[in-house]
Amino acid sequence: MPELPEVETVRRGLEPYLDTAILSDVELHRPNLRYPFPERFADQLNGATVLRLERRAKYLLFHLDIQKIWVTHLGMTGRFQVEQQALDGNYYHAVDTDSKHRHVSAIATRDGVARKLEFFDPRRFGFMLLLTPAELYATSWYQSLGVEPLSDALSPAYLLDMARDRKTNLKALLMAQGGIAGLGNIYVCEALWRAKLSPDRPAGKLTPKDAEALTDAIKTVLEEAVAAGGSSISDFTAATGELGLFQHSFCVYDRKGQPCRREDGGIIERKVHQGRSTFFCPKCQR
Repeated sequence: MPELPEVETVRRGLEPYLDTAILSDVELHRPNLRYPFPERFADQLNGATVLRLERRAKYLLFHLDIQKIWVTHLGMTGRFQVEQQALDGNYYHAVDTDSKHRHVSAIATRDGVARKLEFFDPRRFGFMLLLTPAELYATSWYQSLGVEPLSDALSPAYLLDMARDRKTNLKALLMAQGGIAGLGNIYVCEALWRAKLSPDRPAGKLTPKDAEALTDAIKTVLEEAVAAGGSSISDFTAATGELGLFQHSFCVYDRKGQPCRREDGGIIERKVHQGRSTFFCPKCQR
């Protein structure tokens, strides 16, 4: 499932083409994704101007001039694609090779240049909403989201407070979206390795020194992943079609049986926490 770096990569890829763009010719090629599309979804998007694009946790937020926010969750395999070449009249330059999984299409016109925007989702675990700001901010799932990990709100003091008296392990603590929003399995594994902390360490035993190391590790690994365009495992690509490159920098994720990159003699192991694979070095992570 795309995590924060991948969703941020999509946002940054779309922004040059959608910021201030006018949407038109919006078409839905099926009635639903994970959930049915909002009522009159295409009609409401037609003619709307995108005022700005934001990301909150793993959600994309398209703020529109119709006083609505187009909310998109990519699910496991959702991806936007924006055509790099401009449309020439009614002639579409690209060859569509994935029409079976194309569920939404539109034209985005900015500064007089029209481009095709499409949304694909082979497994259809993603979803789209169209809400007023008041409706969005009042939803229980939005209100329950924790702090953004790349913001100043995530600090060693915040992490210590979040972990205080908790009996759950560090892996579970970091995966819970109510504490830190947007973290997922890949980057939790990588951050714990960088901080030299075991995923099984009881959260309540986190020390101030540990919290400082873990805060720095979370921010650093996310910043590096965003700079690399995310991790292209499964079907993830950026909105412009490029693959992410951070998977080539994994230190523990999906490296079971391989030597620890710290060259300390440790061999990467895998175990399951809450149904998700956890990769770690039993020698350097304590």
